[in-house]
Amino acid sequence: MFENFSQKITKIFSQISGKKFISEDDLTATLREIRIALLEADVSLVVAKNFIEQVKNEAVGKQVISSVSAGQMIIKIVNDELIKLLGSEKAEIDFASNPPVILLMVGLQGAGKTTTSGKLALRLKSKNHKKVLLASLDTYRPAAADQLKILSNKINVDFADFDPNLKPEILAQNAKKKAIEGGYDVLILDSAGRTAINAEMMNELVEINKKVDAKEILLVVDAMIGQDAVNVAQKFKETLSLTGVILTRLDGDARGGSALTMKASTNCPIKFIGVGEKLEDLEEFNPSRIASRIVGMGDVVSLVEKAQEIFDMNEMEKTAKKFKQGKVDFNDILSQIKNMRRMGGMSSILNLLPGAGALKEQLKNMTHLEKEVKMQEALILAMTKKERENPEILNSSRKHRIAKGSGSNIQEVNRLIKKYKMMQKMMGKFGKIDPKKMEEMMKNQQIN
Repeated sequence: MFENFSQKITKIFSQISGKKFISEDDLTATLREIRIALLEADVSLVVAKNFIEQVKNEAVGKQVISSVSAGQMIIKIVNDELIKLLGSEKAEIDFASNPPVILLMVGLQGAGKTTTSGKLALRLKSKNHKKVLLASLDTYRPAAADQLKILSNKINVDFADFDPNLKPEILAQNAKKKAIEGGYDVLILDSAGRTAINAEMMNELVEINKKVDAKEILLVVDAMIGQDAVNVAQKFKETLSLTGVILTRLDGDARGGSALTMKASTNCPIKFIGVGEKLEDLEEFNPSRIASRIVGMGDVVSLVEKAQEIFDMNEMEKTAKKFKQGKVDFNDILSQIKNMRRMGGMSSILNLLPGAGALKEQLKNMTHLEKEVKMQEALILAMTKKERENPEILNSSRKHRIAKGSGSNIQEVNRLIKKYKMMQKMMGKFGKIDPKKMEEMMKNQQIN
């Protein structure tokens, strides 16, 4: 997400770091490069021009404050203006009404509306603790309702009855009745799309909304179509009172221009973004955090939140205690590997760290790290439960069996055991350090 744009922006900033003042020449050259980066990211010319003007107005004549470099000052100005461009504040689903809160999902065919409906239902259920009902209104696309029903079963969310012979507005009305009677907090209506915007589709959506009076009308649009995503939003907004946009496929090759331009061009906030194919891969769109990622400052808050969702605190405390005592086994290592994968792997974690662009450049040719982790997981999975808990019993015959079972070789098994022993030894040393002595040493170091 915004990877290319972020790398270009951070590269521009690195060229002016360390300067005491922002001169006219420095600023002009920097803004010219930022403008090019914006246009290459598929930001519209008008928006790019206005953005550069805003940054220039803020930066011209500013003297860099003590201990802050000119580069850092420009980063802050650009970061602040990016937040404004992206929408200033996080736009959330409005639950301030009598249940059920009705969410009407609209958009063109192929934008990922049905999958996004499932993703949103899972998010509202797991993070907001809402009782959700899913309903399909698509009587045109073959198996559209079946697709949504399969998704609802996967995430353990109820699905409203579907009859292809009924009109979409009647299906919506029936779903609303079921949601009221069933005591549901949220009703998500997945409407039908078309290959292009036409009067028939718009009239149908207007009729549906008349019947159910949706609290939120969310436009699902594919970020891969670039500035056309903004054009689609503008056309939908002419007929419907859109309350928000969900951008899908922002994890792919999308240049991000639609996300950067959407709020400024349509005054319609982006509420969620699709960042992967899994049902869990739907994120809230937080302008300040997204801006922070773009300028290379990372998004540690999102990283911590993601870790809190994935890691079991009780399990972590047990593991930390074992690490401190130097009693870690292969089950603990396997658990850490699985947790890292659930967080999206090394590249996903890197994206949220400060200086992510620079780190990625350095690690571009180090794909063997991911392969090595996969190999370690395969080796551990080839072990018996007893072997994972007691690595000391791994003799020659056991090692050969593990190598064969994992599709590896004896050298890889020995390498894994060597790393395990080194880690156990290191953890044992750390565990013997007296915390009080460590604190005294730190204080003495600060005094000296």
